[in-house]
Amino acid sequence: MVNYQSFLGMETSLLKSSEIRDLLKLTEGKKVISLAGGLPDPSTFPSEDIRKITDDIIRDESAQALQYSTTSGVMSFKKELVNLSKMRGISSINEDNIFVTVGSQEALFMIFNIFIDKGDYIAVENPSYLAALNILRARQPNFIGIDVDPQKGTNLDQLEAKLKELKRENKKLKMFYVIPTAQNPAGTTMNFDDRKRLLDLASEYDFIIMEDDAYGFLVFEGDSPAPLRALDKEGRVIYTSTFSKILSPGLRLGWVVAENDIIKELEIYKQNVDLHTPTLPQYIAREAIKRGVIMNNLPKVKSTYIEKRDVMLSAIEENFPKEAKWSHPVGGMFVFSWLPEKINATKMLEKAMNRGVAYVPGASFYHDYSGKNTMRLNFSYPSKEELKKGIEILSKVIKEEFSNS
Repeated sequence: MVNYQSFLGMETSLLKSSEIRDLLKLTEGKKVISLAGGLPDPSTFPSEDIRKITDDIIRDESAQALQYSTTSGVMSFKKELVNLSKMRGISSINEDNIFVTVGSQEALFMIFNIFIDKGDYIAVENPSYLAALNILRARQPNFIGIDVDPQKGTNLDQLEAKLKELKRENKKLKMFYVIPTAQNPAGTTMNFDDRKRLLDLASEYDFIIMEDDAYGFLVFEGDSPAPLRALDKEGRVIYTSTFSKILSPGLRLGWVVAENDIIKELEIYKQNVDLHTPTLPQYIAREAIKRGVIMNNLPKVKSTYIEKRDVMLSAIEENFPKEAKWSHPVGGMFVFSWLPEKINATKMLEKAMNRGVAYVPGASFYHDYSGKNTMRLNFSYPSKEELKKGIEILSKVIKEEFSNS
């Protein structure tokens, strides 16, 4: 047989399989309580509304909805995305500032490939979204890790110090990839003053901000802060969000808000990737916005997730060793835990899975794989009973690992 590995291009060989996807394969069909994935609770899907919308579209607009469409997105859908973006506080935009993607994952892939070359300096949070890091690793940039504290959030003092250091060395940061609201995986949310400060730093040191707002509509404790894009006066922020958390991940829809010049670059790139985002899901999501399905369903999603979060946090508080730290997310789907430093969460995973519980080791959420003692725990998908039982099992494993190390 041909050894195809020897034929792979360099960038292909640098791409890694998603650790979360691999874990989902391992747990599929087994009696394992999975705290690993980032799956929404299926009970929150507005299934009946989606069925009615789909029936109406197939009956009335099948000629258009089942046809090829434009690369940047169906115009009537983009008009509704302008309205949806305004609900997040992003105003002063029109359809030309909107670009529709196959989930926000495709948006990140295209933007990083358009902007980031080998050797460029890019700042990322430590920890950060591992799928974004996997894309970036293949681009071979120089990473600058900005620590995220469970209480204080993203360390902008550290960012500013790094910016000054680069300037002294006649080097320049090109981009900061940041998840300011309900950060995945750390669960932290950047306060208003820090958002303003970050934009000021971007202006002073002339870099682009890539804002990932996957959970902006899923803040269930307090108000959801205005996105960086809403505060941006210079067009430095490229914003992306997704329907996976607010409607259905199966539709595979995301969108970008950016300046016209960036939208044009995305259009050229996407024409060479997949021509356009599937048309039918765009029509379905258009009607879900237009008919108020998304906004009317959000209270149910939020109440479901805050209850589950509280169950997980209560179980962690009761069972985790006192040496551990964890986030108190005000939104999203995850709790992130910092275990005692002598624990290797990656090595501990096999023992945990043998006992019947899975999680995602935190090292992959660090650009340099430094977070060996960390883990991400999902509360959105498991039942409340599974959350309690899963944390109890995991706590016993952690305590054993701590006493034996």
